[in-house]
Amino acid sequence: MSAALLDIVRNGVTVYDLAQPLEAGIPTSVNHPGFRMALQRRHGDTVRPDGSSAANELIVTGGHVGTHIDALCHASFQGRLHGGYDAEQAQRTGRFEVHGVETIRPFVCRGVLLDIAAVRGVDVLGGDEEITAEDLENACLSVNARPGAGEVALIRTGWARHWTDASRYLGADSGVPGVGEAGARWLAERGIAAAGADTTAFEHIPAGQGHLVMPVHRILLVEHGIHIIEHLDLESLSAAGVREFLFVLSPLRIVGATGSPVRPLAVTEGARA
Repeated sequence: MSAALLDIVRNGVTVYDLAQPLEAGIPTSVNHPGFRMALQRRHGDTVRPDGSSAANELIVTGGHVGTHIDALCHASFQGRLHGGYDAEQAQRTGRFEVHGVETIRPFVCRGVLLDIAAVRGVDVLGGDEEITAEDLENACLSVNARPGAGEVALIRTGWARHWTDASRYLGADSGVPGVGEAGARWLAERGIAAAGADTTAFEHIPAGQGHLVMPVHRILLVEHGIHIIEHLDLESLSAAGVREFLFVLSPLRIVGATGSPVRPLAVTEGARA
């Protein structure tokens, strides 16, 4: 580690936790198995001669539950994955031979928060609101910062405020705000490595439609090889007025998986007051 980087750490940094808590009952798409945890061994079940004991648990979850990242094998179009790989062949062994989540390199890069709710002057976008390329451009102009090649763009709608109300958060009746096709192409033109949002599917989900069609997943994952991060908690970052930061994220190395739970961090210079 360079002396300059060590000096920054010694002088104090602020770390923003961007992950939602993982526990039973959290909002989960009907397309994915939910999170479950059970203690398999409890303190006192076995006591060692010195009086100590240990506890452990069994965790069952889908790879796209809670705050998570999509691997490039998560979406296909006309039978093809990103780069033209045949999806059927890639999954023939019961796990993906290409583009599995274990191939995602850890992110330690610049991140930019595009706070669409703040730019529109609201706490939370409505479920029927699509984020356009113009919205993303205006968010950049408002803070004089834009995501670039190899960087990460995080998009705040304010929807995470509904996290504790699973039905409202999933938005089957109301829809869920998010990026539309034009917005996705704007992001792709920036050459970013990943894009994330504080919603269930990143992209705009019209009321009553569910995940019937997912054009933004096709554009980002299949056409451009851009990872998607979902179920983020961006409230503390927004409240602190942070728009640029060091972004840190590392998926679990689950071989051949289509996604992984993650705990993303945003790091800024200077200790929090």
